[in-house]
Amino acid sequence: MTNQRRTFTPEFKREAACLVLDQGYSYAEAARSPGLVESALRRWVNSFSRNAAASRPPARR
Repeated sequence: MTNQRRTFTPEFKREAACLVLDQGYSYAEAARSPGLVESALRRWVNSFSRNAAASRPPARR
């Protein structure tokens, strides 16, 4: 029996990452409810954080 990979929309990934970044959930708590693997959520949070940091304008001195 083969397992089929689940796919998630970018909006779902962003909302899951925001649970950790904005609302203070732990990775385990945020992954538990929708049945996610914690490592996938960590990747989404890291990716979301990098993209957000790259899109910010540089700080003025």
